[in-house]
Amino acid sequence: MNVAAPITASDATDERQLRIDLAAAFRLAARAGWHEAVANHFSAAVSADGRQFLVNPRWRHFGLIRASDLLLLDAEDKQTMNRPDAPDPSAWSIHSAIHRHVPHARVALHLHPPYATALAGLKDPSIKPIDQNTARFYNRMAIDLSFGGIATEESEGERIAATIGNHSTVMMGNHGVTVVAPTVAEAFDTIYYLERAAQTMVLAYSTGQPLSVMSDEIAEQTAAEWDAYKGASFAHFDEMKRILDREDPSYAD
Repeated sequence: MNVAAPITASDATDERQLRIDLAAAFRLAARAGWHEAVANHFSAAVSADGRQFLVNPRWRHFGLIRASDLLLLDAEDKQTMNRPDAPDPSAWSIHSAIHRHVPHARVALHLHPPYATALAGLKDPSIKPIDQNTARFYNRMAIDLSFGGIATEESEGERIAATIGNHSTVMMGNHGVTVVAPTVAEAFDTIYYLERAAQTMVLAYSTGQPLSVMSDEIAEQTAAEWDAYKGASFAHFDEMKRILDREDPSYAD
């Protein structure tokens, strides 16, 4: 049985560890109900320049993905979609662009989780600071309202990558969400809290009552205070991997 060990940012350069961590993220996303059939995709940069990256194989269910299943691609390889094991076209469009243009995006998770996607369908898909989880994203989330259809065209991926800028989270209007981070642990923790924040927003909206939105000062203070809990991202992911190790360690194969 694979035994989970605490991870650090230095693990980002270890392809074997990256494969194990990314496979764990797929399994955990499926358990949380964030996946959508055999769609959506995660990636993690392997090379120092970020151009070589791991991504899930085409149309494989998140709940079955193993470390050894992940494809190793080159973001500059124009022949990628001609290879016999070519990834999903939207995975290539989005993730190759991110790994070409966004240096801080060592890991990129693209999902259509239910609550965040519900917000993405609103005219105003922003997350208001109404509790400490929603405040985590105050002034720290990009919003893309230029949906151009399923992201199979290069231009769609390029626009999404440009929208990220120096942010770590993108609310993709009429689409879903993408989070980027230096490590799988930090990306997983971000998507976890993003979906929790979106759930809080949807439930609050459903009451029909006015939202109690924090002042800009308190919202910024609360968002900044999350930095003190950065280590919790690694602990959170480590604990979730321990659960996988006990119940189904096949993700690490």
